[in-house]
Amino acid sequence: MQQVIPIPTLHLFPVLDELLIGLLKSLSADDWNKPTVARLWTVKDIAAHLLDTNVRTISYAQGYEVAIAKQINGYQDLVTYLNELNATWVNAMKRVSPQLLIEQLEGTGKQYIKHLHTLQPFGQAKYPVSWAGEETSLNWFDIAREYTEKWHHQQQIRDAVGMPGLMTKELFYPCIDTFMYALPHTYRNINAVEGTVIKITISSDIGGDWYLQKAADNWQLLKQQPPGTTHAEVIIDPDTAWKFFTKAITPQAAMERSTLKGNSQLGNTVFSTIAVMA
Repeated sequence: MQQVIPIPTLHLFPVLDELLIGLLKSLSADDWNKPTVARLWTVKDIAAHLLDTNVRTISYAQGYEVAIAKQINGYQDLVTYLNELNATWVNAMKRVSPQLLIEQLEGTGKQYIKHLHTLQPFGQAKYPVSWAGEETSLNWFDIAREYTEKWHHQQQIRDAVGMPGLMTKELFYPCIDTFMYALPHTYRNINAVEGTVIKITISSDIGGDWYLQKAADNWQLLKQQPPGTTHAEVIIDPDTAWKFFTKAITPQAAMERSTLKGNSQLGNTVFSTIAVMA
């Protein structure tokens, strides 16, 4: 029997790419220099980072990989390394014109997607999805993580230039569904009686409901409501959701824009969730 991919995203990469190229081609000279919720990065910096993702992935697929110059001894070391890696590329790309950047994104995008299609969905990914607390991950999940990167960085650009966002059921839901996989790891040190249930709702017709249930040794993420009492409920609008998952707004700001019911300690922990590495 063929295994069902929990969050299929491969078919959406060409859609995102087409939307990205159309967006970038529509930008004015001033738009490229506008600040974004990524704080240190302008619109052009984010576009450059998206190109970096393509180039590194293609290079790895071609059997080329640069050795890590420093030892990684934990999660924070990895985050620091990735931030340095990203900054080096973005700074170098400042000398590249927006027109050339668009051309490079168009060319490498197709190669990048072609490589993703060669991966066995249930094979082991080269890198684990660390923000979900995994030490090894399956390819389908790593691909979904890549989708969230492509989605939220393009959304950052759209947010900065005031263009309509990627806020459709087709494009937003797989992103937020993937982000939710970070919740059990976020709650790993939160003690509760076995069977405790927390409901997380992303409002509107592009969102949905997710449930965290306390098991004997961990928290489990569910799509269907388990029997029994719901002990806490958190209702978040889509714009707030993607921004706090990607550190674009503070947990406090996200809480102020959301609705919490029931046990506030259990509910508030949702806003400590981070679903990006750097």
